[in-house]
Amino acid sequence: MTALLIGNVGVIGDERRMAEYRAKVLRTLELFGGGFMIRGGEFEALEGDWKPTHLSVMAFPTADHARRWYASPEYRAIVPLRDGTHMDLILVEGE
Repeated sequence: MTALLIGNVGVIGDERRMAEYRAKVLRTLELFGGGFMIRGGEFEALEGDWKPTHLSVMAFPTADHARRWYASPEYRAIVPLRDGTHMDLILVEGE
């Protein structure tokens, strides 16, 4: 069953290090069959109070693939690059 990760980057701690994280994260996603469906761009909240600042949607073949990516040494190695940056990341399973 397809799984999506919905991410939002809020306050950025260090722009230079976050740029390095962004340059490296796609390769880590690809190792687990994942990739970006949406990375930034315009959005409009049609209902509710949610006000994301930088929205991304990543797709994986299954939720297990997404969880393995998140726990992988390849991804964990770049996570320190976003120290001081607020990020929300939500895993959603669907059909």
